[in-house]
Amino acid sequence: MKRFMFSSLFFIFSGPLFCQLFSVKNYPQHYFRDPLNIPISLAGNFGEIRPNHYHMGLDIKTQKRVNLPVYAAADGYISRVKVEPAGFGQAIYINHPNGYATVYAHLDDFFPALSGYVKKEQYRLESWRVFLDIPPNLFPVKKGELIAYSGSTGGSEAPHLHFEIRRTSDDVNLNPSLFGLPITDHTSPGILKLAVYDGNKSIYEQSPKIIAVKKTKGAFAIPGNVIATPYAKVRFAIAAFDTESGSPNRNGIYRASLYDNGRAEAGFEMDDISYLGTRNVNAHIDFKTKAQGGPTLQQLFRLPGYVNSIYYARKDDGVIDISDGSLHKIKIEVQDGHGNSSALNFSVRYKAVPENSTKITGKTFYPQMLDGAENPNCAFYIGEKCLYDSVHIKYAESNAVSPNAASAVHSIGETYIPLQDSFLVRIKPNANFDISKKSKIVMQCSAGPKTEVSTVQWQAGWASAKFRDFGDFQLLVDEEAPQVIPVGFVDGANLSRAPRIGFIIKDNLGSVKNFRAELDGKWLRFTNDKGKSFIYTFDEHCPPGNHELKISVQDEAGNIAGQVYHFTR
Repeated sequence: MKRFMFSSLFFIFSGPLFCQLFSVKNYPQHYFRDPLNIPISLAGNFGEIRPNHYHMGLDIKTQKRVNLPVYAAADGYISRVKVEPAGFGQAIYINHPNGYATVYAHLDDFFPALSGYVKKEQYRLESWRVFLDIPPNLFPVKKGELIAYSGSTGGSEAPHLHFEIRRTSDDVNLNPSLFGLPITDHTSPGILKLAVYDGNKSIYEQSPKIIAVKKTKGAFAIPGNVIATPYAKVRFAIAAFDTESGSPNRNGIYRASLYDNGRAEAGFEMDDISYLGTRNVNAHIDFKTKAQGGPTLQQLFRLPGYVNSIYYARKDDGVIDISDGSLHKIKIEVQDGHGNSSALNFSVRYKAVPENSTKITGKTFYPQMLDGAENPNCAFYIGEKCLYDSVHIKYAESNAVSPNAASAVHSIGETYIPLQDSFLVRIKPNANFDISKKSKIVMQCSAGPKTEVSTVQWQAGWASAKFRDFGDFQLLVDEEAPQVIPVGFVDGANLSRAPRIGFIIKDNLGSVKNFRAELDGKWLRFTNDKGKSFIYTFDEHCPPGNHELKISVQDEAGNIAGQVYHFTR
């Protein structure tokens, strides 16, 4: 059971049993202002379900535009700045004197003094991608002071401002909706589906019974209101959403609670989540059902491998024992961060039926245990922090079809079994493997449509690498260097009227590792937003005259492509 961490002034109350699960909050109210000068309208909220992570802040709409002024939410100082191709894109971190920090991400640009400082540091470090710790006295800010301009950089798919509130002491994210920001919300969450699971089986070795939920006369219900199930112990999950007043956006819910015959049994709360644990969203949703094209189901039970979870439980982590055969009255209550709530009421009863068991192949692995499997040409080892639930892991070997293959294809597990941490794969190359090409070997993992390659470590004739997905693994010989493709110019061009130059980099395995540009022998800053084109916008680092530009690119196997261009500016 998760420990209670706060006590206090701000809380959402929904009956005397609710507080048995959740603690109240004492977050400061109205201390932080709207980081924009327009009414807050949300494209996403805290805890919303995203691929492989919880959404860790508020996505504030910017009227489908970039370059809206962004303001400091409170007094403080700029403590960090991040620039990266994915993720936050360009981001500012501000520490505040009350023990909290705010984050502003997907920015198009920083305010001029900060932009100049970041650029200078990038040239000093010879890296466009930076994560800078900034001295506290360098950029102090006042509440409402201009700090940046909104954008759509990094992992953003449309213009918006990503805004976070964190505890400074441990960098853990808190739900901004609980801090009294001016967000108008008088709408209650919606419940779409109910899922019922066998409480005695692995989540990955069953398919839930999914029941459509209907809203009639303001109340949520299921057909017939009674579920007869052959499971002596049951677990539940829901598909649910929340909206704010005046917006059709379906955002995430804040809390959900499960009651059995009037007693609070389990629930979860979207608050107090660290980026170190954000991938645990894969233990919160029914990952298998989602991976197989089903709905997003948020579980009202904690999987045994989900440590330091968002769950609170009276006992048994949300498993309800109905083996007595009596009618159990179940209530599932869903809340948003502004005190609006909805409830689904139904009953469930155990009805025994002859069990039709199917033998499952593969070795059983357990969460929080180190174990492995060794075969003649492949071995794999699953660590204590890898699995969320016990599961049989299948293994098979098949012939490779790639002309560059240096091993057989080894299939490990299923792509619908999520991994929290990386596991180790060791592969023995083919007997006819050319040892002279050892340095060009990479290991490839194919997990559904996703492919990933990694350099390998050699030991006693075996190649090893780590991956965070189950799938098909093989060794490949990669001797093909990346391609450097200029965009909009050719060698010897006159670029005196061009605002910028760019390059597209292609690799046969999609594994571009390093990019470096030098102008007249000095490092030149190319941006790489969203990992697409590498772009240099002409500035003081390229004065008028004749210039030589050297581009060097390296892939995961160490193959290097180098190109030299001459142009006039």
